[in-house]
Amino acid sequence: MFKKKIRMAIVILMIITLSIYILYNKTYAYGPASEKIFDGIDVSGWQGNINYLEVKNAGIEVVYMKASEGYSYQDPYFNENYINAKANGLKVGFYHYLTAKSEEEAVEQARFFTNVIQNKVPDCRLAMDFESFGNLNREEINQISLAFMQTVEKLTLKEMVIYSDTSNASNIFMGEITKYPLWVAQYGENEPTPNENWNAWAGWQYTDLGEIEGINGHVDRDKFTQEIFLNELSEIKKQEGNTQDNEQTNIGSNNTIIIQSGDTLSEIATQYKTTVAILAKLNNIQNPNLIYAGEPLLLPTKETIEQTAEAKTTVTSSQHNIYIVKAGDTLFQIAKNYGTTVNAIASINNIKNINLIYVGQKLQIPANNYDMNHTLYKVRWGDTLWSISRKYGVSIATIVRLNRINNPNLIYAGTTIRI
Repeated sequence: MFKKKIRMAIVILMIITLSIYILYNKTYAYGPASEKIFDGIDVSGWQGNINYLEVKNAGIEVVYMKASEGYSYQDPYFNENYINAKANGLKVGFYHYLTAKSEEEAVEQARFFTNVIQNKVPDCRLAMDFESFGNLNREEINQISLAFMQTVEKLTLKEMVIYSDTSNASNIFMGEITKYPLWVAQYGENEPTPNENWNAWAGWQYTDLGEIEGINGHVDRDKFTQEIFLNELSEIKKQEGNTQDNEQTNIGSNNTIIIQSGDTLSEIATQYKTTVAILAKLNNIQNPNLIYAGEPLLLPTKETIEQTAEAKTTVTSSQHNIYIVKAGDTLFQIAKNYGTTVNAIASINNIKNINLIYVGQKLQIPANNYDMNHTLYKVRWGDTLWSISRKYGVSIATIVRLNRINNPNLIYAGTTIRI
C-alpha cells in the first residue's frame, strides 16, 4: 500500500513537472521569426564616412541607418549613407530616435521623421528607437510609442518595427505595441533571452563593438530575419491609399487634396496653377518648405487667386539670397555668416520659432547685408573643411554655400575654393 502511494506521488510529480515545462515553453517560446538570417549593421553619424563596397564585400546584407532624432535633428550622414548603401546593392532601413514626452509630441516627431525620409525607398520596416523615458510611467511610455508608430504608418503606408533592449521588451512595453515585430538589443549572449511579450525576434543587435571592413572604429552588428523587410500592407490600407489618390485626382466641390509622400508645396502650386504664398496663407502653413504626407490641403478657388493677386506685394530676387539649411545650422549662425540678424531672417521667412529650422528648408536672406568679398584657396592633401574653416575663421556652412559643395566630408586636393 505504501509503495502504491509512492508510485502515485511520483506520477503526480511527473505530471506537474511536465505541465510546468509545457506552460513555460508555450509562454516563452522564443527565437528568430524566420529560418533565413541576414547579416546586418546599424549606423549613424558616429561612424563617419563608410565604404559600402567594402562593407558589402565583408558579407553585410542589411544596413539600418539613423535618419532623425527629436523634432528637428537629421543625422548629418543620413543622405550619404542612403545613397552609397543603395548604390552598392545593400538593403536599407531607417530609424528615428524618439524623445517625446507626450502623445502630441510623438505625433509631431512622427511627422518630422516622415518628412526626413520622404523621396527615399527603404527595403526594411521603419524603426522606432525609444529608450530614454525620463519620469514617464509604463502606461505613458506605451501610449507615446503607439502614437508615434501609428502616425508613421498612416503617413507612409509602411510597416514598422520596434527597437528595444531585452529589459524594456520584457518589463516596459506591453499591450498593443507588442503586436509590432521586435528588433532586440542584447549583448554577450549566444541568443536573446526569452520574454513574455514577444515569441520571436525580427532583428537581434548582438554587439556594439563590431568591427568590419569599410568602417573605422566600432559599429553595431545585427542579425535580421525575413520579417524585418517591408511587405505589402493590408488590403484596407491599400484601399485607403487608393482613396487618397482619387481625392487628389478628383478635387471635388471642396477643393481639397491629400498630400502624398514626396509632394512639395511648389509642385502642387504649379500643378493647380496657383502660388506657394496663396497655398500657405489658405492653409495657415507657417513653413512652406514643410508639409506632411497624409494631411489634407485646401486649394484656392479662382476668386481667391484673383483677390490675392490684387493685394500681392512682389519681392524681386535681387532683394534676397536663398540659403538651404544644412544639418547643424542654426538661425544665429546663418545670420552671422550673412552679416544680418536673426530677427531679419525670421521676419522675411515668417518663422515663429527661431530655434526650429529644418534641413533642406529654403530661407530668404537680405542680399544687401551680405559681403561677397572672398579669397581663393587651393585644397592641399590632408585638408578638411573643418581645418580650412578654422584657418580662415569662417564656418563650414559658409564655405559649403559659397562653393556649392554637395558633400562637406568629401573635398579633393588641387581643387580651388572660395573663402
